[in-house]
Amino acid sequence: MDMCNGPLLGKIIIYYIPLMLSGILQLLFNAADIVVVGQFAGDEALAAVGSTSSLINLLVNVFIGLSVGTNVLVARFYGAGQKKELSDMVHTSILTSLVSGVFLIFVGVFLSKPILEWMATPADVIGMSVLYIRIYFAGMPVMMLYNFGSAVLRAVGDTKRPLYYLTSAGVINVILNLIFVIVFHLGVAGVALATVISQGVSALLVLRCLMKTESDYRLELSKLRINWEKLGKMIRIGIPAGLQGALFSISNVLIQSSVNSFGKIAMAGNTAASNIEGFVYTSMNALYQTSISFTGQNYGARKFDRIAKILGICLGLVIGVGLVLGNSAYFFGGTILKLYTNNPEAISYGVLRLSVICTSYFLCGMMDVIVGSIRGLGYGIMPMLVSLTGACLFRVIWICTVFQKFHTLTCLYLSYPISWGLTFMAHLFCFLIVFLKVKKRT
Repeated sequence: MDMCNGPLLGKIIIYYIPLMLSGILQLLFNAADIVVVGQFAGDEALAAVGSTSSLINLLVNVFIGLSVGTNVLVARFYGAGQKKELSDMVHTSILTSLVSGVFLIFVGVFLSKPILEWMATPADVIGMSVLYIRIYFAGMPVMMLYNFGSAVLRAVGDTKRPLYYLTSAGVINVILNLIFVIVFHLGVAGVALATVISQGVSALLVLRCLMKTESDYRLELSKLRINWEKLGKMIRIGIPAGLQGALFSISNVLIQSSVNSFGKIAMAGNTAASNIEGFVYTSMNALYQTSISFTGQNYGARKFDRIAKILGICLGLVIGVGLVLGNSAYFFGGTILKLYTNNPEAISYGVLRLSVICTSYFLCGMMDVIVGSIRGLGYGIMPMLVSLTGACLFRVIWICTVFQKFHTLTCLYLSYPISWGLTFMAHLFCFLIVFLKVKKRT
C-alpha cells in the first residue's frame, strides 16, 4: 500500500479492517480459553485464567513495546526508500524477538507465583493460575516472533496476510481447546497448551512470509544479527511504549487486586466482562497501530500536511467505533455473558463493569490514537510520561483515596474513564508541540 500519496480515508479503512480482524482473532484465543473453562471446568478455573491477564500484560508489555519501535522504524525506512537500513532493521528485530521470548520464559516461571500471591489471589484459585501462566510463558518465543514479524508487515502496508495466518491458528486453538479440556480433562493446562501451539503456527506462517518475499524487507537467516545502531533506535522508541503498557498494567494489577477482594464470583464476572471489552478495545487499538504506520511512512517521506489529516481521520473513526461497539457490548452484555458462565451473580457483576467502562470506551480509543501519531513522529518518552501521570498515577491515587472511602466496584471502575479523558487532553497538547517542532526542524 502506498501510504504517502493519494486519498487517505479509503486507504486507512482498507488498512484498518484486516488489522482490526487480526486483533479480534488474537482475542478469540483467550476468549476460547475462557469460554471453554467457564462452561466445562467451572467458576474457579474461569477465575484462575482471568486473574492472570493483567499479570501477563505486566510481564510482556515492555517487550511487546519493542515491536512498536520495529513498526515505526520499518515504516520510516520503507517510506524513505532506504533499502539497507530497512534490511538491517528487519533482521535486528527478528533476532531481538527470539532473545526476548527466551528471557520471558524464565520471568514467567519464577515471578508468576510471588506476584499472584501479592495480588491476593484466593487460595482455591492460585494453583491453577500459576500453572496456566507457566505453560503460557513457555510459548513466549513464538509469541514474540509473531508480534515482531507482523509489525514488519504492518509497517509496509500489509495487514491481510497476518489476518489469514491468525485465522488458521484460531481454528486450531478452538479445536485443541475442546479436545484438551473436554476429552482429556486437562482444565487450565489444556487451554494454555492450545494457546501456545496455535501461536506457534501463526509465528511460523509469518516467518515463512518474510523469508519468501522478494521485497526489500525479506528475511534471510544468514543475515540474522544485531545492528546495534538500529537496536538503539528501536529501544528509544519501543521501550517507552513498552514501559507505558507496563505502567498501565501495574494500575490494572492494583485494580485486579481490588476486584479479588470481592471474592471469586466477582472475579469470574469481571473476567468475562473484561474479555468482552477486549473486542471493543482491539477494534479501537487497530486505529492506534494504523496511525503509527501511516504517520511513520509520511514522516519518512517528509509529507507533513498528510500527518495532521491522518490524525483527524483516525480520531473520527475511533470515536465512531468506540461508541457503536462499546454501547452494543453493554446493551447485549447480559446475553453474551451467558456464554462464559451460567452463574446469575457472576453475570450481574459482569454487566456492572460493562455499564461503566464500555459506554465510555471511546475515550480510551482517542487517547491511544493520538499516542500513535506522536510515536510515529519518533517520540517515545513523552507519551510514556504523560500516560504515567495522567492515567496510571491517577488510578493508583484513586484506589488509595476515593475507592477506600466508597468501597464499591462502580467506584473502582470509574477510575478508567476519568483517567482516559484527562490523559487524552494532555496528549493532544503534546502532539501539537511535537508536530510543530518536527515540521520546523525539517
